[in-house]
Amino acid sequence: MGWFANNLIETILIIGVILLIVEVVVLGFSTFFLTFTGLAAIATAIIMWAGLIPETFTWTIISIAVFTAVFAALLWKRLSKLQNTVDYHRADSDLIGHTFVLTENVEAALPIKQKPKYQFSGISWYLNAHEDLVKGTVVEVVKADVGSLLIRAKEA
Repeated sequence: MGWFANNLIETILIIGVILLIVEVVVLGFSTFFLTFTGLAAIATAIIMWAGLIPETFTWTIISIAVFTAVFAALLWKRLSKLQNTVDYHRADSDLIGHTFVLTENVEAALPIKQKPKYQFSGISWYLNAHEDLVKGTVVEVVKADVGSLLIRAKEA
């Protein structure tokens, strides 16, 4: 406890930085409480270093509480807008463009559970196609969904 009391400003600054790192790296910026508290701890350390408030545990707690409320009031709307942005763009898959030779016929009209499977990368993928494809056809993957691949005949 003696080291903490003798190095209060440095300790509060380190705690603030650690809270910000945990918020961003571990929690993925999903909660704002640690962000507000981390910023408040850093602001408190700066104000104590400038000599504007005494270096006591009581003033530290009061200052962090007040700054946390201030940062929450000032930044809440802006930060919550960051969380509300949704990217609907489909992620590109490494499977798209993959070519292979069919070992079974693929009928477009069959339900998904009755379609043939293709073993790739340790996963059994159902094979979908917009047209009927015969065994031995060289095909390429056009789209990858959960558990299924949309394929088409590869043009020579």
